[in-house]
Amino acid sequence: MTTAEATPAPTAACCTVGPGGGVVDDEAAHQLAKVFKALGDPTRVKLLLLIAASESGEMCACDLTEPVGLSQPTVSHHMKQLVEAGLVAREQRGKWAYYRPTTAALSAATGFLTQDERLSDSPAATVNPHSI
Repeated sequence: MTTAEATPAPTAACCTVGPGGGVVDDEAAHQLAKVFKALGDPTRVKLLLLIAASESGEMCACDLTEPVGLSQPTVSHHMKQLVEAGLVAREQRGKWAYYRPTTAALSAATGFLTQDERLSDSPAATVNPHSI
């Protein structure tokens, strides 16, 4: 039985980083991770889309429980995650908190995913948010 020895590829061919380096600084990576973690939960995705689709562009916390079928404390927990990720802004009005979507964090995440054609050609890049 013969064995073939693997020929190592030249380091330059397999280990080079493309234009722009593909690396973000620690703070940007931390913020992107918060956004992706927040969007990694289906309930938070539903809440974000629900708020974004509202006619007034904002929603009271009191109106978020019924559409997702969760208690007010659970919705508040999810909304806190979305606020900390920068995906929604919170404004206290008397007893209730009102939420509106923000674009900065989502734009940063979208920009990160589309800066590299390998990421923008992934199956996740073709998801229609209206089909969720």
